[in-house]
Amino acid sequence: MKRYTRLVAYSVVAGLLAAAPSFAQDEAEIKKDLTSVIALQGMPCGEVVAVKVQAQNDYLASCKDGNRYHVYENDKGRVVVEKQ
Repeated sequence: MKRYTRLVAYSVVAGLLAAAPSFAQDEAEIKKDLTSVIALQGMPCGEVVAVKVQAQNDYLASCKDGNRYHVYENDKGRVVVEKQ
């Protein structure tokens, strides 16, 4: 089950990160995707309420509960979620 959850998390993140941040993508959709990615990585968040795009495939997410996370794709293509 853990492997399946990880696969789903990577699939969601890959889709999110592959669609480079553009004006066509709704901010609410980005928030929802980041909320899912953070939850699938086992980090507490609840809901992402603010997103700062730092670069392509690189986000700073602020959660409703006050936590902040740096979500990005590393050089090996893996999604990394780091608590700030």
